[in-house]
Amino acid sequence: MDRPELPLPQLHAFVVLAEELHFGHAATRLGIAQPPLSQQVRRLEEKVGYALFDREPGRVTLTPAGRALLPAARQTLAGLADGLAAARAAGSGRSGRLRIGFAASLALTVLPGLLRDFRQRFPDADLDIREMTTAPQLDALRERTIDIGLLREPPPDASELDFRTVLSEPFVAVLPTAHPLAARRTVPLERLAGEPFVLLPRAVGPRLYDRITGLCEEVGFSPRISQHAVEWQTVCALVETGLGVSVAPASIRRIRLRGVAFRPVDPGTARTRVAVAWRRNDRSPLVARLLETIGQAPPQGRRPRPRSTAVTAPHAPDAGS
Repeated sequence: MDRPELPLPQLHAFVVLAEELHFGHAATRLGIAQPPLSQQVRRLEEKVGYALFDREPGRVTLTPAGRALLPAARQTLAGLADGLAAARAAGSGRSGRLRIGFAASLALTVLPGLLRDFRQRFPDADLDIREMTTAPQLDALRERTIDIGLLREPPPDASELDFRTVLSEPFVAVLPTAHPLAARRTVPLERLAGEPFVLLPRAVGPRLYDRITGLCEEVGFSPRISQHAVEWQTVCALVETGLGVSVAPASIRRIRLRGVAFRPVDPGTARTRVAVAWRRNDRSPLVARLLETIGQAPPQGRRPRPRSTAVTAPHAPDAGS
């Protein structure tokens, strides 16, 4: 047997009348005249097949059918109200699920403040935070398994993605504290020629890898890489053991190891770029809200003019790419 469809306006009229038990009062509460209210109730009774109210002069009471319908009608209207509120929150970007990939070294710089600000502004949003290297982040954005990426050295052109610079920071030399260069306030980059290097694999962050090796080549040498490590914390630990030296983003200085010294490199004009990335045609309100949060954050370091600032709403661990 087919179930009759019960239009929501008729359910609403029924619930209000059941609560007021007076046509005039119920009509006033609904903001309509009494005849349309009576018509709504009559139509609902026709669909149910039984009278919902006993009508007597100056008195309205619920029938057994009306008493049976009232809890379900209230539940239906409450569920609709909850659904509408949830839909409005999701449509405005105040709720929903946002998947964010981030390079682990950014947990030492921009990530904590960004997440704190976003959570304060949108406490009902569900954040799914994933530690990923730069190359996997770019793939995940294209494959739609993350919505936002926070990465180092974004590619110069990716037609389906947009990037906005959020931080520009200098490089430091990472040295064992017993190394002679650790006694200097700054380290000329050419003085690292001939030293064994500990560096991230190129596959996890090709542009950062090329940036560091390119800096060395600019001063006349190609670094001799003796060890690779996926995380900057591991790079620092290997440097501490004396397996080599490294060049890293300055934020790595927040990794505290007793046997490691961090010294600014000379020339000090070289910087690494941190950017937020998103799909150019992504219409997600949450993506737009995160980008708004980034745009309202105070600057950290030197922030070059971004390639694009248009918001078109929108696991391998890595500590630095």
